[in-house]
Amino acid sequence: MKKHYFTLLLLVLFELHMMSAILAKPLGAPGILSRRDLLSGSYYYKTCPAAEEIIFRKMKAWFRKDYTLAASIIRLHFHDCAVRGCDASILLNYQNSERRAYASRTLRGFQVIDDIKAKLERYCPKTVSCADILTAAARDATSLLGGPFWEAPLGRRDGKTSVAKEADLVPQGRENATALIKFFQERGLNILDLVVLSGAHTIGRSSCHSFQHRLANYKGTGGPDPTLDRLYWRNLTQSCKRSSNFVNLDATTPKTFDTEYYKNLGKKKGLLSTDQELYSDPRTAPFVSTFANQLPDLFYNQFAVSMVKLANVKVPTPPNESEIRLNCNYVNPAPRKKVNPPRRG
Repeated sequence: MKKHYFTLLLLVLFELHMMSAILAKPLGAPGILSRRDLLSGSYYYKTCPAAEEIIFRKMKAWFRKDYTLAASIIRLHFHDCAVRGCDASILLNYQNSERRAYASRTLRGFQVIDDIKAKLERYCPKTVSCADILTAAARDATSLLGGPFWEAPLGRRDGKTSVAKEADLVPQGRENATALIKFFQERGLNILDLVVLSGAHTIGRSSCHSFQHRLANYKGTGGPDPTLDRLYWRNLTQSCKRSSNFVNLDATTPKTFDTEYYKNLGKKKGLLSTDQELYSDPRTAPFVSTFANQLPDLFYNQFAVSMVKLANVKVPTPPNESEIRLNCNYVNPAPRKKVNPPRRG
């Protein structure tokens, strides 16, 4: 067992080493971050030096009003990056956009980003992208919940395209491990990233609709999912009289960013099918065991690394495909063409 943990620790440490090297000297990588060389932790140092301070202060104010918004912002960031990369396409609000997709129906926190954007537009107009705001806000939300803080490379631009059908491809909690691994690998993320980013379920809530199939007649058996703890199943059944009700993703410490999520999986208390799958699948189970049994710092450090990798997926490059939005909900209006006055004869 000790040898098993030691091997996994070496793998995680190697991942941390590689990410530190990437952050120190940006490298081009196919499929991940086409503009990585333009992202920087000091990107707004000259153009908007107070940008990250404004984002943090606003995020903190909203957190004090409603702490559940922190988890919502982290989830919103994931849904943004999972489709077309981190380009704030999830924020665009029009018919058939990602935001209007069925998979996005329970997303929250849009008003937080709008509030931050309005403040930044007053302080430094037409400078800070909505994509960067969401990226930094997700980092700050994690920190406010007791999780790690990391330097977020910034310099993204906002996408101009948002398609509802693409958003519906984002995992919804019922997929098997193979489908999850494939989804992450298509975005340049590996199995370790999958397990680590799933650890964000240590906070936040889920609608009962996402897991009600586990509570009764599971796969036609007439009974509940056998991988659910019996007492936990009873509590969930009581809490889910309506499919629109919400339940904490972490049954033990739902308000704290910690490693209880992984420990719960070993007790058959993973809320979503995708959570419990990580414990039972041989490709992901070793990582779950490692994070459940090691000091939390290992998870915190790797979470920061995986979040940076997530935020670096497919950043849009061509100017005609990206911009700095003035309002995060809408693409900027097309510039008016200059009309030359008629010549006098």
